Amino acid sequence: MKRLIFISICLLTIMSLVVGCGASKKVTRIDPEEVTDLSGRWNDTDSRLVSQEMIRDCLNHPWINEHMTAKAKKPAIIVGSMRNKSSEHIAVATFVNDIERAFINSGQVNVVSSAGDREELRSEKDDQRVFASPDTIKQMGKELGAGFMMTGEVNTIVDQEGGEKVTFYQVDLTLTNIETNVKVWLGQKKIKKFIARSKYS
Repeated sequence: MKRLIFISICLLTIMSLVVGCGASKKVTRIDPEEVTDLSGRWNDTDSRLVSQEMIRDCLNHPWINEHMTAKAKKPAIIVGSMRNKSSEHIAVATFVNDIERAFINSGQVNVVSSAGDREELRSEKDDQRVFASPDTIKQMGKELGAGFMMTGEVNTIVDQEGGEKVTFYQVDLTLTNIETNVKVWLGQKKIKKFIARSKYS
């Protein structure tokens, strides 16, 4: 009986090794701009497309013309907090970067560094005062103050029954005049995804 158990264990071990060796993985490089959606969750495509569409809408509203008329120069914008209130993990830092990129690529605004980045830049300027040659030192007090701040949040509603699920995303962005606290633009983007899983998968 013991010998039979031993033989069975050996056979199972050999079979698992054969199956493991037979499994293969294939990696294919694809265009980062290509739309991909494997899991149905928020992904890089959603982040990029939502940021591009919403910033394009933001820059096509009266606030920017009013600013240009009053100040005769491009507005300075800082991207503030982006809160993830959804039911899943969202790479908020990537979304912030996509928003900043869309603003910068438009050529219509100046984007000011975040609070954390500014501290690092100030530390570098302070360091230059000691170690850099006088003709290359960057002066303190030359920073561009932001006139507007963009903030936002991402929410989700999930509806699921059996192997079918619908996930509804709502992204809300707000652009506020920092000096007056007046909201000059409110943007909203909705995405709805239907995910159907086969009962045999």
